[in-house]
Amino acid sequence: MVDRAATLRRVLGHEWTIAALAAVFLSLLLTRGALADPAHTLPQDIWDPSLVSYLIAWDGHALLHNPAGIWHLNAFYPASYGLAYTDSMLGYAPFAIIGTGPEAAVLRYNLLYILALALVLFGGYALARQLGLGRTGSALVGVALAVAPWRLAQAGHLQILSTGGMFLALAMLARGHAVRWRRPVSAQGERSEPPRERGSNTTLPVSEQPVHRPGWVIAGWLVATWQLTIGFGVGLPFIYVLLACMIGGIAVWAYRRQPMPGWRLLAADGVGGLVFATAAVLLAQPYLKVLELYPYTRRDASWVALYSPPVSGLFTAPAESLLWGEAHATSRAEMSIPGEMALLPGFVLYAVAAAGLVFSVWPLLVRVALAFGAVAFMIFSLGTEGPADGHAGYLMLLNLPGFEGIRTPGRLMLWTTLLLALLAGGAVCALGALVREIAGFRGLARPTPMARAAVVLPVLLVLLEGLGTTAHVRVPQAPPTLSTVAAPYLVLPTQQLWDMHVMLWSTDRFAKTVNGGSGVVPTEQDQIRRAAATFPDANSVGYLRSVGVRTVVVLRDRAYGTPLQNAATTPIDGLGITREVHPDAVVFQLTP
Repeated sequence: MVDRAATLRRVLGHEWTIAALAAVFLSLLLTRGALADPAHTLPQDIWDPSLVSYLIAWDGHALLHNPAGIWHLNAFYPASYGLAYTDSMLGYAPFAIIGTGPEAAVLRYNLLYILALALVLFGGYALARQLGLGRTGSALVGVALAVAPWRLAQAGHLQILSTGGMFLALAMLARGHAVRWRRPVSAQGERSEPPRERGSNTTLPVSEQPVHRPGWVIAGWLVATWQLTIGFGVGLPFIYVLLACMIGGIAVWAYRRQPMPGWRLLAADGVGGLVFATAAVLLAQPYLKVLELYPYTRRDASWVALYSPPVSGLFTAPAESLLWGEAHATSRAEMSIPGEMALLPGFVLYAVAAAGLVFSVWPLLVRVALAFGAVAFMIFSLGTEGPADGHAGYLMLLNLPGFEGIRTPGRLMLWTTLLLALLAGGAVCALGALVREIAGFRGLARPTPMARAAVVLPVLLVLLEGLGTTAHVRVPQAPPTLSTVAAPYLVLPTQQLWDMHVMLWSTDRFAKTVNGGSGVVPTEQDQIRRAAATFPDANSVGYLRSVGVRTVVVLRDRAYGTPLQNAATTPIDGLGITREVHPDAVVFQLTP
């Protein structure tokens, strides 16, 4: 009979179980403010988080009720393909099947905000372990990726924080292809040899025969596909990173004149890669349609220049940084968009990574490649502020398919952070090996507590430097009247940021609304806003009626100080509309 208690103990005591639980626990500590009032507050601000909360809620609603129309939001009426105006967040749709309304949407955002950080911690750890780092070095990689100071400025962009799937997919693919940069180390400090691959008929020494795992390859491609469905903002560079990894892997295979992989591995890559490529092509179609409908949304060099950080941005922390926020205020004051230009990955990370260039468990070639890649991505992150005004850097990427839809080069700092973290992890592992060696010379069974603490210290310092003071702001409550009006409706005043709240409020029933705030202002919405600027008058009423708007709602608290503040008493004789005055809003019915 199977000893269930023993099996449970083995599962709970397994390294990956402990790593997953530790990731969740640390994430809860780092994001504890999100749980203070999770159904009514959002991290950082109430603008973009409101938009993302809405998008996830819409994805779940459409998945249940109209999957074929998922790209056509109830917002931005009468424009189409609204979901393709920004990152779609489709990967989170299953989480939105349960719960309706604004409070459920806000609660869902906060829970995913916590889980996204946990996945980064776990994914980074898993990738580093697969490549050959020890537990402490891998912990540093996971922590560095999760708490890099630049991430604090992105607390309101869940789609940018949701990068853990990338690292987990890379770890799975590396495991499936037997990619290791360093042989595993046993508990005694000796390098162990991988077992002979089953069914292998090669004559290579056992130590050189890779153990391919097609199942992990399939899993890696599926996780990569899920990551891509969250959005192209970070997903598009991920596509090219995967492509570079494939080309590099093939080049290494050819250079070493290794035998052909087994057919199972080739089949796994073929099937998994096909799934990933198909998803990428299908997901790209709505975005291409948006570029066709609204050519002005293409991001050229002038767009990139607006969001390009100066070189000082590589050493500047966001305002939310607990350690450096106030100290770097002067540097941020010189930046036009500090939230996208303060790109510090951490001074401690810089220092330990620099040490990893000369003192590391990684082979010299790996160290050089990591350093070269980190510098290259730094240059890309500078946009037009890079060498030759960006022509020797980011602007070259504009020639690649898809980059014409991205305007924020600074977000490529993600990959610099990963490469620096791997360099730093190599140094920490080398330090751990040195400490064990010294203990052996002294005849000790294990290093002293002080020595072990010295090995863990870099991890703690990286964690300390990444602590932040992210605010959690209360979301405006939905006006009760809004849930009763006939759709399609227009809420006034209308502008990009305020409309994000209208989108969130519409999650109670997803009625069609003209309002919408995102990375794209469709022509239809711009024309309606211009026409509604003089509402209520004959021209505005006539235009709104012609595009199918049935109701105009003027929010009384937001109309104060604008021409609409007298909406309750403005004459409407001869306009063919009716008016109802409520405590929270003035409602105009546009009869056909």
